[in-house]
Amino acid sequence: MTRLPRTPSQAPTLSEEILAYYERGGETTRLTEGAGRLELWRTQELLRRLLPDTPARVLDVGGGTGVHAAWLAGDGHAVEVVDPVPLHVERSGLLPGVTARLGDARALPAEDTAYDVVLLLGPLYHLPERPERVRALAEARRAVRPGGVVVAATINRYAGLNDTLRQGAYFLPERRARTDAVSLDGRHLHSADDPVFTTAYFADPAEVPDEFDAAGLTCEGQYGVEGVAWLMGDVEEWLDDPGRREAVLAATRRVESEPSLLGASGHVLTVGRRA
Repeated sequence: MTRLPRTPSQAPTLSEEILAYYERGGETTRLTEGAGRLELWRTQELLRRLLPDTPARVLDVGGGTGVHAAWLAGDGHAVEVVDPVPLHVERSGLLPGVTARLGDARALPAEDTAYDVVLLLGPLYHLPERPERVRALAEARRAVRPGGVVVAATINRYAGLNDTLRQGAYFLPERRARTDAVSLDGRHLHSADDPVFTTAYFADPAEVPDEFDAAGLTCEGQYGVEGVAWLMGDVEEWLDDPGRREAVLAATRRVESEPSLLGASGHVLTVGRRA
């Protein structure tokens, strides 16, 4: 039986602090400037490798302002963004070839088996409880066709520690204490005194395939998005230089699925398929 889209009153709601964080509009430029470009370009090349060659119907869950939806539509895919932030829906809905609507990853406004590909390139960041993450993955499985692909991004457990140390903020006692706490269980708690990020979950890469399995998805691989390159102090300058940029991308590609380095990346993409 096809499940009808849920009404907003039936859907889970986004917590106020997460909504306020994204309503600041930072997602508009986060991946198109500075070191964030490495995440964008690597995610782009990985998805182009993983998605079907022929134009596919893609559901971009938590697609933000449409950074990925824009190039996916440009490649010829039919892209729909579902996002819980009104600002994101407004901006992504203006992109050529992209439709957008409000919705929650845990209660997708989507019919069963309607898509060839479902992307969750952000929702799992903000679901600290395992049952909620499994629920979101199960919704993705419901929405994708048999044989279709589900790709989910997670922030790595020690990404905050590595990044804070790289920036020098780890030497500040309060930041160090908060960062060390996240390293213990992955839970990044909201704090008005620390506006760098909001309520989030930093995952151990090894736990994600089990969550895919619990949602009825067969895990087919994991890929470190930025490798260790994002921790290099000169990475922004390297990305500005076309020759060095390709060397950085090639080096990151070389170790993208190396088990001993998977957790050193800032983000991991986990790929699953509905049987």
